[in-house]
Amino acid sequence: MITNTALSIIFTLVGLAASLLVVKTFWKAGNFKLKGDKPAFAAAQFGWAEKTPLGAIRVLGALEALGAVGIIVAPIGAIVTGQVWIQTLGIIAAAGLALVMVAAIVLHQARGESKYTFKMNFKLLWPVVVAAVAYALVSLPLQF
Repeated sequence: MITNTALSIIFTLVGLAASLLVVKTFWKAGNFKLKGDKPAFAAAQFGWAEKTPLGAIRVLGALEALGAVGIIVAPIGAIVTGQVWIQTLGIIAAAGLALVMVAAIVLHQARGESKYTFKMNFKLLWPVVVAAVAYALVSLPLQF
């Protein structure tokens, strides 16, 4: 029989494994958006950035960088301290990154770019959804 503690650790490790697939990408993308300028975005072929205010790009970068930190640090903090509520921060980070990716899919679809971007957007979306669900199974009071 698997105990609740063992299940919590298993789900946390599943979430961490999924998170590790994308954390570097979100960290790098977030930092680029935080530090870059309009010519750098144009050189990176961020066509959407041309008409987007620099402040909005910076907010997006901050969300990506904070999400990248949160999906890794929160679950590890929960394990190390034994405080399961910290896992909630991991859920928020993963769900936030999932929302960022859904917004990216919608934006690229509206700009007619989805045939070029959907594959990458989906590769970034599914791991954060898996992480959010796995972390939620650990910290939310669900009964089966």
